[in-house]
Parts: sequence; C-alpha cells; structure tokens
Amino acid sequence: MADESLAPLAELLPAQTELNGPHLEGLAAGELRLQHCTQCGAYQYPPESFCFHCPSTDLEWKAVDGNGAVYSFIIVHQRYHPAFGDRLPYNVAVVELDEGPRMLSNVLDVEPDAVEIGMRVRARIETLGDEGAALFFERAAGA
Repeated sequence: MADESLAPLAELLPAQTELNGPHLEGLAAGELRLQHCTQCGAYQYPPESFCFHCPSTDLEWKAVDGNGAVYSFIIVHQRYHPAFGDRLPYNVAVVELDEGPRMLSNVLDVEPDAVEIGMRVRARIETLGDEGAALFFERAAGA
C-alpha cells in the first residue's frame, strides 16, 4: 500500500543492519518476517543473535500472518516530532501477535477513542516513498 499521508514518517525508518536486515527486507517485500527459534519454536522480536526463550543461537526468519490483539496503548496529544504534526491525536499501541511477540506500532484508520485493549488487528505494511516500508496495524475484519 502507499498511503501518502504517511510519507513524512519515512525519515524515522531505522537504518538497516545485519541483524534487522531480514525484517526490513520482508517489509519492503510486503511481508512481516520474525525470527523463529528452531530449537524451542518461539518467535521473537526485536531481532537478536540468540533466542530469548532458550539458550539457542539457531534462529531462522519466517513470514507470519501479522494477526494479533492490542495489548496496551496510549493516545498522544502533543507533537514530539515534526513528522507527527498532522496526525495528532494518534495512538501508539503495543500489539501482541498471535505468534507471541509484542510490537510497538500505530493502529491506522481508527479514531483515538475507538482503540481498545483486546481489539483484534492485522498487520498493514505501508511503503514510505523510496525510503522503505513500515509496519502498522489496522482493525481486523469483523473486529
């Protein structure tokens, strides 16, 4: 997708590193990729060189559906960065994916007072110009 209203956020995209490269490349390809431990089966985010759940370093990258639920959220009313100036107020949500990891993001196309803990959401990857892509969430169908 290419929501032009999100274009100012491109300057906030993280620099690609050896550790986060597969995640960012996945977003650019339109999929959410998470690290998966081949020993204990856990998924994890943010990426690391070892499993957060067991002592294994045998990690692989897997594409996931990106479905989950809002675990926690806040509504931001103050402009902390110029890129967010036209978006006030907006939500910052912790989304717990069905695979387990929690991710910090924004639930798009939902009025601030309509965000609820437990609300089902799904991943929404947005292209931000030529700079790359970012992960957002949107209300899941039927939620």
